[in-house]
Amino acid sequence: MITELVIATFQKPRYLATVLQSLLNQQCLPSEICIADDGSDRDTENVIRNFRYANPSLKIRHIWHENLGFRKTVILNEAVYSSQADYIIFIDDDCVMHPRFISRHLKRAKEGHFATGSVIRLTKCFSDKILDQREISWSKQGLPVGWQPRSISEKLKSMPFDYRVMGVLDSLSPVRCSWAGGNASTFRDHILKVNGFDTEMAYGGEDKEFGARLINLGVKGRHLRYTAPLYHLYHDRGYVNRSQLQKNRAILKQTRSSKKTFTNNGIFTE
Repeated sequence: MITELVIATFQKPRYLATVLQSLLNQQCLPSEICIADDGSDRDTENVIRNFRYANPSLKIRHIWHENLGFRKTVILNEAVYSSQADYIIFIDDDCVMHPRFISRHLKRAKEGHFATGSVIRLTKCFSDKILDQREISWSKQGLPVGWQPRSISEKLKSMPFDYRVMGVLDSLSPVRCSWAGGNASTFRDHILKVNGFDTEMAYGGEDKEFGARLINLGVKGRHLRYTAPLYHLYHDRGYVNRSQLQKNRAILKQTRSSKKTFTNNGIFTE
């Protein structure tokens, strides 16, 4: 099975460099890596070039389009359309992967299903430390060195015990299993059947709407809430548009209530 990790990015070269470094700690690597770039400048291109040069054995591709505002859904659709992979894992450029992250997603891959996890949000202070070092150091227990959970939820999401033990919590979780775009995976064929992401949607819920169409199609979710940790690096959210959020919520509500499976504003357009 050909697998691909798709990393969505926009104008965060220091973050992307750190996320790419976490790839080198993975117990299992994807067949290919795609950096889906929503219009970043040359600094991001330089990060990718340097990482590719330092790691020639990794198959890395960089797809880019012009910066015309938030068009993450458009570049993700392009990543899926141009992919040769059977199975695709999605993360964002601000999420550092636990060493078992890729292996857990591939372990949970199953036809007719998607897998999805959550994120642990790091403080600004700890995030700055990681960004300065450009990597996270991991303890023997698989926890970031120097990190302290702020809640029981964070402790459990960090997979403090063996994944086989924590996997029981995944199966028992009462949380509704909905697609979380920064930590999710499925078969490329499933994505094509719902026509990918809705390009009419800007930031805020566009991932959940895509996941709702998968569920309406009959693709079932599988939790990775406690066995595929992602550590979210702190950053400001000046791009949040409240009116767009309301529009997106309305689209999501309509998709769920109508049992819609296909968007006309996706990978293939009329």
